[in-house]
Amino acid sequence: METLVIVVHVALAVSVIALVLLQQGKGADAGAAFGSGASQTVFGSQGSGSFLVKMTAGLAAAFFVTSFALAYFAKEKVSDVSAVGMPSADVIKQVEQNTSAPSKSVNDAEVNDLPSVGEDSK
Repeated sequence: METLVIVVHVALAVSVIALVLLQQGKGADAGAAFGSGASQTVFGSQGSGSFLVKMTAGLAAAFFVTSFALAYFAKEKVSDVSAVGMPSADVIKQVEQNTSAPSKSVNDAEVNDLPSVGEDSK
C-alpha cells in the first residue's frame, strides 16, 4: 500500500510541475512587455479559472492528501522504534519470545572485551 502511495505521489508531483510550467503568467503578453497593454487587462480579474488552473488545484490537493498518507505510514513505522533508534522494549520482548535460541543480554557480555579508558589500542 505504501509503495502505491509513493508512486502516485511522485506522479502527482511531476504532473503539478508540468502544469505549472505550461501556464502563462498574468503579465506574459507581448504588449504588456512593451508598455502598450492596458493595466486593467494585465492586472484585472480573470473571472472563472481556466481548465489548467482548475486541474493544477485538483492535483495539488491530491498531492497534499498523499503527503499526509505518507506521513501516517512513517508514523506507524516509528512507533516501534525509540528516540535513540533502538527497538522499543515491547518489540524486543516479542522477538525474544518468538525465538527459541537464548539471546545474549548486555549483562551477559564479557567486560574484558571492552577497552578501558586509559588503554592504548595498538
